[in-house]
Amino acid sequence: MVKHNVKFHQLSYREMEHLRQFRRDVTKCFFLGIISIPPFANYLVFLLMYLFPRQLLIRHFWTPKQQIDFLHIYHDIRKKSHPEVLSYLEKVIPLISDEGLRWHMTELCTKIRRGTHPAIQEILALRKSFSNHPLGMNQLHASQIKALSRAMLLTTYLPSPLLRHRLKTHTTVIHQLDKALAKLGINQLTDQEVKSACYLRGLNSTLIAEERCRTWLAEWLQISCNLKEAELSLLLHNVVLLSTNYIGTRR
Repeated sequence: MVKHNVKFHQLSYREMEHLRQFRRDVTKCFFLGIISIPPFANYLVFLLMYLFPRQLLIRHFWTPKQQIDFLHIYHDIRKKSHPEVLSYLEKVIPLISDEGLRWHMTELCTKIRRGTHPAIQEILALRKSFSNHPLGMNQLHASQIKALSRAMLLTTYLPSPLLRHRLKTHTTVIHQLDKALAKLGINQLTDQEVKSACYLRGLNSTLIAEERCRTWLAEWLQISCNLKEAELSLLLHNVVLLSTNYIGTRR
């Protein structure tokens, strides 16, 4: 990529996804490399990897059972942030200047609270409210930034400016992946690739049949590909809005 001056968004979907996962795996390996530097510390590293495989080992080294169990654990962690994200949206409704957008936001939050899966147009109708105060990416409160970080399975143990930057970067990467996937076509993905794509975007795809995963992913892409860069806060919140009440996600 450096030699030919190729940017991330210029890669094909599968190349982008492999590179994204590779970067995450390298981060874990880098941490293990650091703690194994002292003499004889490598013995401690082996013990830690045995005791904490979810935290320290990359997915390549998980057993099939561990993969399912760990994905459930991770989803339970991010699911705990969903009520907090929705509560914040309800709290800022009076701060939205446009009366029509206030009504749409109230209706959307009420539907999700009642257990109804929202329609695509109901989410896209709120695009403008997520491009500036109070729900634009740069205007989100620190508490909402932390809740969204948990929803995206990102660490919350960083200062708010760094958390906001990580969320922006992570959301931009997903948006670029979405554009590449829309170009490739969901029908070109294997069942496992579809499930992985859904899980990355907030859906616990381990519980859902492949065909329903493809339907949900198509809904996500329809929303994502209609958003501009200034509206990516909506894509970030969509991790909660679109996944909370989807059929088959409740255990």
